Amino acid sequence: MTGSARPPYRPAMRNKLRRITVATLLASTLLGVLLVMNFASIFLWSVTPRTPFSKARAPTPPDYTQPSAWSALPELHDLADKVPPSSPGVDQSQAPVDVFYIHPTTYVGGEWNGPTDDVALNAATDRVATLIQASAFNACCAIYAPRYRQANLTAFTGQDEEGLAAVDLAYQDIAAAFRIWREKYNQGRPFILAAHSQGTVHARRLLREAVSGTPVRQQLVAAYLIGIPIPEETLRQTLPDIPVCASPEQTGCLIGWNARGAGHSERIQVREPVMGTAPASGPALCVNPLTWRHDLEPAPRERNEGAVFLEVVPPQVMPGLTGAQCKDGKLEVLVDRDLPRDFMSRLLDHTLGAGNYHPVEFQLFYMNIRRNAAERVAAFLRTSATADTRSEP
Repeated sequence: MTGSARPPYRPAMRNKLRRITVATLLASTLLGVLLVMNFASIFLWSVTPRTPFSKARAPTPPDYTQPSAWSALPELHDLADKVPPSSPGVDQSQAPVDVFYIHPTTYVGGEWNGPTDDVALNAATDRVATLIQASAFNACCAIYAPRYRQANLTAFTGQDEEGLAAVDLAYQDIAAAFRIWREKYNQGRPFILAAHSQGTVHARRLLREAVSGTPVRQQLVAAYLIGIPIPEETLRQTLPDIPVCASPEQTGCLIGWNARGAGHSERIQVREPVMGTAPASGPALCVNPLTWRHDLEPAPRERNEGAVFLEVVPPQVMPGLTGAQCKDGKLEVLVDRDLPRDFMSRLLDHTLGAGNYHPVEFQLFYMNIRRNAAERVAAFLRTSATADTRSEP
């Protein structure tokens, strides 16, 4: 049947199609390699604001008299209430000490400041910050975690006036939340200040402007300032009455670290924005979370009571995951196994660079933080009780 005859065989056409297919595959592979190699730059470009900073265009400020302005409150059922297996939390309504927790950057939009009424953003903040960081303190304390108009990530990777304005707007929210928290909730009780990354930038300024040199200083149990390099000389100059912690039970002191592996790379450097005078040089604050001492002595992995990843199901507790040692202002860690990270988290890890453990600086030492917060609270309360006894007529 001539109507069903096959077309003549054309080897030239087949070779052409093969060349096109190979070229397409090679181009796709090359594009993929380029995207992977330059993903950090592409990511930063994608979140860089395209319009100038303007207070008039800023999101609506949160009302901290309303529970909706908080990611965590003792009277709410929230993700700060989650506990790891075999480590119960306290009844936060009866806790003798508060925690004021300031979350890291969770906003990846293209505006200078993120909104506080965006349902999806708030859910992300609750899961990737309040759940995995603030919850470390629920074995000792009542947790308060304000939402705020967080600054765009690029405000912490560059040094320009618009970025500084965005950071200042975010800080004004934190200052307002702290003021209302003291008046409405805290009412003079002892407290821990805890923060990570962008939150640490705001926490240090809060210490300088609202705690240091004031009666509030006497309420401070400790300040956990994690995830931002802060030169020790800067701390001495700006917080002269708040020393660096030198022992596990010292109170009224500062704790901080930046976790990195040996030979790490820094594709994105997150740092405190500074305008005007150059920042102080010298080593950054590093208190080893396995010894709680401000020294260079290494601590073996056996002292790690457990890295905890509450964001996975079921939650994973991983004792002995890593040792730690302060070196050149960084906390050097050796993680010898895969971490339970989802796809987006692994993408973030790749973006920051190999051996950069910035996203998991709380999780790697979660159980040690949990115990240490309780120990410092107990030490503070003992000292307070002794002082009260001595002051009795």
